[in-house]
Amino acid sequence: MSDLGSDPDVRLTAWVHGWVQGVGFRWWTRSRALELGLSGYAANHADGRVLVVAQGRHEACEKLLQLLQGGATPGRVHQVVADWSQPTEPIVGFSER
Repeated sequence: MSDLGSDPDVRLTAWVHGWVQGVGFRWWTRSRALELGLSGYAANHADGRVLVVAQGRHEACEKLLQLLQGGATPGRVHQVVADWSQPTEPIVGFSER
């Protein structure tokens, strides 16, 4: 990871692999993100993955990533591939797509 730890605002893009569609995963992710004060979205993809995009404080995004990887999610997460960047555009709220 680059020197994003010193910057309070970051963008987390996480591809969640596993049995994560049709089990309330996007709703659960939205709830956790809102609790952490993050904006963004969780979207199903045709290949069975869920794309999670979250923007906000670095510490809060790290916590969301830990929750996604933690084993207490709905369904069954096999792998989370995460990428960090600077926020590219403002996102209001956190939605399920």
